[in-house]
Amino acid sequence: MKEIERKFLVKNTSFQQLAKPEFYSQGYLSDEEERIVRIRIAGEKAFLTIKGKTESISRLEYEYEIPVEDADVMLKALCLKPTIEKYRYKIPQKELCWEVDVFLGENEGLIVAEIELPSEDYPFDIPEWVGEEVSFDAKYYNANLIKNPYKNW
Repeated sequence: MKEIERKFLVKNTSFQQLAKPEFYSQGYLSDEEERIVRIRIAGEKAFLTIKGKTESISRLEYEYEIPVEDADVMLKALCLKPTIEKYRYKIPQKELCWEVDVFLGENEGLIVAEIELPSEDYPFDIPEWVGEEVSFDAKYYNANLIKNPYKNW
């Protein structure tokens, strides 16, 4: 499956009125540019995700639900540190959905909005709380936030 995603900084917190947040904890078993392997606990569910190398704003992505107990052990014992903790707000927009991540811990203060698209040239509306696009700046990739957390910028 192909993931096509655009990322933006967030100008203000007015998005918080549009959705209830869900707590995410995630870590990386592999953070190589060619392949990223992520473990994520999102609310009451857990996932193993494999992502290929990003080309423009697209990459291959495969995601599988796994037992939460297994994910918890992998996050603590196998994943690179630090793990990523954040609150995610899912804000529907027509047939699309904005996902806004409010990072905690080593990345506290960083807020990023992303939107998945069916094609690279798919038109979409940009809400007033969305700011500068950072889709092509790799330092904003979650996998890179473990190597160089926001607190170090």
